[in-house]
Amino acid sequence: MIDLEFDRAHLWHPYTSMDNPLTVYPVKRAEGVKLYLENGQELIDGMASWWSMIHGYNHPSLNAAITDQLDDMAHVMFGGITHSPAVDLAKKLVSLTPAPLQKVFLADSGSVAVEVAIKMAMQYWFNTGVTDKAKLLTIRKGYHGDTFAAMSVCDPDTGMHDKFTGVLPQQYFAQAPESRFGEPCQDNDLASVRDLLEAHHNTIAAMILEPIVQAAGRMYFYSAEYLTKVRALCNDYNVLLIADEIATGFGRSGKLFACEHAEISPDILCLGKALTGGYMTLAATLCTDEVASGISKDQGIFMHGPTFMGNPMACACALASIELLEQSDWRGQIASIEEQLRNELTLCSKEDAVNDVRVLGAIGVVEMQEPVDISTAQAFFVEQGVWIRPFGKLVYIMPPYVIESDDLTKLTNAIAAFTQR
Repeated sequence: MIDLEFDRAHLWHPYTSMDNPLTVYPVKRAEGVKLYLENGQELIDGMASWWSMIHGYNHPSLNAAITDQLDDMAHVMFGGITHSPAVDLAKKLVSLTPAPLQKVFLADSGSVAVEVAIKMAMQYWFNTGVTDKAKLLTIRKGYHGDTFAAMSVCDPDTGMHDKFTGVLPQQYFAQAPESRFGEPCQDNDLASVRDLLEAHHNTIAAMILEPIVQAAGRMYFYSAEYLTKVRALCNDYNVLLIADEIATGFGRSGKLFACEHAEISPDILCLGKALTGGYMTLAATLCTDEVASGISKDQGIFMHGPTFMGNPMACACALASIELLEQSDWRGQIASIEEQLRNELTLCSKEDAVNDVRVLGAIGVVEMQEPVDISTAQAFFVEQGVWIRPFGKLVYIMPPYVIESDDLTKLTNAIAAFTQR
């Protein structure tokens, strides 16, 4: 049995206080879309382990990819050495992402992928003689990770990092778009982006945003036309565009990459989460030949090298996960999940406690009128036999793509019951 007393006294879980830690639920094993607790209870996982476990748990193909690679080597430094899993994964990523993205940097987490992207953007300008371009532009209500540079482009007011305001680099924040996905972009959505670029483009290295889906910041889906116009503005003002697809990459929004909704290509792309099907920590930052050449000009060296960069087991697992996705009817699966979420979650909009209901791809969001008490909500959902972890005013699910309709209904029923409390 897991020693929960020791856990409570010594293990620091994410986004919690050690003085008053939240209740944790001991998981013994996981299979398919279900978590099995030590007490024998089964929970349908509506979170896909923070949106990453797209094929479900304990998948034989992914298990085999890791164990087969383990027979050869678990890890080897990537400095001065290469190996087939890394090369084959890079080939796959270059073939799947927009054509201008040709260079692949393999990191070990989403936040690090963002750090790498920011360093790439700044070093590109520095090494091409434009030393004033050291700031970033982003949009409010965004989230890009918990490391230092990543924190600096998370929302400074509604985000999780306000305690660091005085020490973080000060960036430029445009108003978040309010035009919904599927609707035209209203001109006032772009006004602050345009104004900031007009005033500060000489000091802005790059604009970074989450394409289409602002995830952990507000779970909001904005107009694809907005992204198209942002790409054009970055071109007009000679500013790089960084697309943070850590949450949306590999099908979550209904497209393989959310940028495809707007038919644009960024200069730098960040991937993570579902890259390995949720099995292992791995991320990738891709950039164009132009960005790479600028960084490398005059023998320039990109100074970043995580210890576990290009881990062979993680790369082998990622390649197997992508191939599994390609062989599946993932588009049909996502479309089916989206239709069911629309049909079943829309009913929640009738409740007085609900402010809004939003669905895109395999993402279903119920925004409450008031903030949700996580501890109380978590206990309620466990009683319902589901694993759903709200934040702020948002009760949402991003289930594995392989979820069956009956299990998905249990998730949506649990959310409906919560809104009626």
